[in-house]
Amino acid sequence: MKFPRIAPVHYIPISFLIVITIGTLLLMLPVSCSSGHGADVLTALFTATTSVCVTGLVVVDTYAYWSLFGQFVILLLIQIGGLGVVSVLSMIMIATGRKIFLSNRMLLGDSLNLDNPQGVLSFLIRMFKGVLIIELCGAILCSVKLIPMMGISKGAWAAVFQSVSAFCNAGMDVIGPDSMIGLRDSQILMWTTMILIVLGGIGFIVWFDIADGIRNAIRRRFSFHQFFSHLPEHTRVVILMTLFLITAGAILIFIFEYGNTDTLGTMSLKDKILNSFFQSITFRTAGFASIPQEHLTEGSCMIGYVLMFIGGSPIGTAGGIKTMTAFLFFINAFSYINGKKENVIFHRKVPEGQLKKAAAIVFFSMLTVFVMTLLLMTVCKIVHTDALYEVISALGTVGLSRGLTPRLNTIGRVIIIISMYLGRIGPISMAVFFAKEKKSDNSIEHAAGTFYVG
Repeated sequence: MKFPRIAPVHYIPISFLIVITIGTLLLMLPVSCSSGHGADVLTALFTATTSVCVTGLVVVDTYAYWSLFGQFVILLLIQIGGLGVVSVLSMIMIATGRKIFLSNRMLLGDSLNLDNPQGVLSFLIRMFKGVLIIELCGAILCSVKLIPMMGISKGAWAAVFQSVSAFCNAGMDVIGPDSMIGLRDSQILMWTTMILIVLGGIGFIVWFDIADGIRNAIRRRFSFHQFFSHLPEHTRVVILMTLFLITAGAILIFIFEYGNTDTLGTMSLKDKILNSFFQSITFRTAGFASIPQEHLTEGSCMIGYVLMFIGGSPIGTAGGIKTMTAFLFFINAFSYINGKKENVIFHRKVPEGQLKKAAAIVFFSMLTVFVMTLLLMTVCKIVHTDALYEVISALGTVGLSRGLTPRLNTIGRVIIIISMYLGRIGPISMAVFFAKEKKSDNSIEHAAGTFYVG
């Protein structure tokens, strides 16, 4: 069995479209709805898209509208979308003993954004084993709270759904109509969900680097500083960026929402801190809500725009432009301001191609945000705060909404569907596209022109 011989930049978007189409057809079946009547095309399409793109925006309540079969389809779509269509298909081929050809490995490497196809199969197997262990542990921890609250069968299913959805940064749940607002004082459920979100969004490469680094540190008796300094530069940047964004976001949200009685104002200090960190983490493409998003202050919304736009880290389940992209974009600007000829991180030079790729992703992502927000404001007659929040949430595959999603008209829902799809495949496809060398461009060196900037 071979994948079609087409460029990955085309194959990856097509593969997501195929899965979305299959999911839409399954959700239109009468057995998928609790009412016994099939969902209409737009509702099924919206739900399939938000599931495969691990976004989490919904136009109907997941726990009430869909039957157990429908919820299972949604969870399966979330898992496939979170891990990647090509990764799941490749793992099925490995499990069934099918031969993986070199072209398949190269496609798999491109889909995972790995530069070298060598060792990609062992990476994939290791990744799936890690995902299974983490999601299983997450489900067990979530069940401690959910089984006593909902009963054995419903509680266990809700725990599994919560674990997979959190790890894949999907933000959907079958607990109730208000996400986690009613459970925002549950330490075990909140912390488990936050850890799952971070583990899914930090990137599989970082997992393996940290695990290998710990083994090496134990064997060679390293101090923490030695352990950290021996980690690859990518992993060190991702760890520092993740800690900075989560902590800075939590502090600012705590400040902006401290006296807001509609969000954190009535909570104890301990719960204010807990929910500030939860909101900061869920902004990073997760989509679970422990406080009403429509009551957030303007300052918190601004923080949300930034965190949702950046998202998680490369080679993980999160969306957004990714932490490394944002870091390279800013480091390039500061290097220019400081008059540096090279961009150096941890004594390592950043390749020029990576800087160009980061700039291209940021530019096209910002352009898409602008266009989609303008369109949504035009067709739905809504204020820019709600429209921008909805669009960045969709493009960043976050899934948070200020109560706007169910109220969108048909054209508005189509705009969000397109935004979710572009958000899931856009940065990946653009990164692959701009990483390809154009021989016609590289074979001729032109004379320098005179251009005035700034």
